[in-house]
Amino acid sequence: MKLVLSVEALSPSLTGIGRYTWELAQRLPEHAHLRDVQFYRGGRWVDEPASLLQAAVPKAAAAKVKPSFRFKQPRWLREWRTSAACRGRVFHGPNFFLPACAEAGVATVHDLSVFKYPETHPLERIKHFEREFTNSMARAAHLVTDSEATRLEVMNFLAWPADKITAVPLGVSSQFAPASEDALVTCLAKYGLTFKRYALCVSTLEPRKKIANLLQAYERLPRQVREQYPLVLVGGAGWLSEALHQKIDRLAAQGWLRYLGFVPEADLPALYAGAQAFVYPSIYEGFGLPVLEAMASGVPVVASMFTSLPEVTQGAALLVDPDDIDALTQGIHKSICDEPWRETAFKAGLAIAHSYTWSRCVDRTVDVYKKVMR
Repeated sequence: MKLVLSVEALSPSLTGIGRYTWELAQRLPEHAHLRDVQFYRGGRWVDEPASLLQAAVPKAAAAKVKPSFRFKQPRWLREWRTSAACRGRVFHGPNFFLPACAEAGVATVHDLSVFKYPETHPLERIKHFEREFTNSMARAAHLVTDSEATRLEVMNFLAWPADKITAVPLGVSSQFAPASEDALVTCLAKYGLTFKRYALCVSTLEPRKKIANLLQAYERLPRQVREQYPLVLVGGAGWLSEALHQKIDRLAAQGWLRYLGFVPEADLPALYAGAQAFVYPSIYEGFGLPVLEAMASGVPVVASMFTSLPEVTQGAALLVDPDDIDALTQGIHKSICDEPWRETAFKAGLAIAHSYTWSRCVDRTVDVYKKVMR
């Protein structure tokens, strides 16, 4: 079976969808049922997806490299060759959309937040979905979602038949695992952190993640707890977050909040494993990969009680309404200070996280490809 995988989501700073795409790009070429996997991005073929994870070369440095002469094909010829190369293959768009050259294929719909919570997205993203999403859905032969909760939501929203949508849970890398203080001290020192002396949240700063609520809840913790266990935020600056960044700056000046922004992928496992607790108050998630990574790292989790998160955590996390600030505060305090509960959450989280593997995700994704080919 031949496959084309779109790698539009790959960039030096991987989001959750980027990480999903990267795992597929690494593993699909090695799968026993695939004999030819090609990668596609922005109208061009990509030989090495790993190159998309590298930072762009500065213009000054790029100017010193003498480009080799290459005949520029007419647009109609490029489009015809691209379309011809796609025929006879399954085309998978792992980031919502199918490119124009794909007459049919598989699309992964991670969530419907842009339709359910348009006020939490930038205008450009909303317009992009308005232009492209309906067209992609019209050409998709099958849809993949990250969770059963999202599958049911997509089925109802799009009025698609149940047998045309498959829930394929994501996986978690073996790099996310409990670790000793000695193993983490060097990495944590880079960020001025102490082993098991901070709470962690890994999330893009966008409105539906409810980071403002997290800050409000953390501010209500006893002063001694905040000082002993500062809150560490990791993730991109996001959008519609100007007021939130101002609040972060103000609270960081008090000494109990640290905003690290994006950190290298290689450092994330250490930041997870070194945390005392992990908090993820997002109001809406298609899966919630950071929660799974925290559980795999042996870290007690407080998460939102909505959408896919109860399904993913399977009873191992403390679930709260992120709009209930008192409940969120109590949950955070419990995750940091209640040792009997922490031990229970540690064991349950590890057991559940071990059931999510990228190999299983890939196998089930290939099963969808087979179904489409038949």
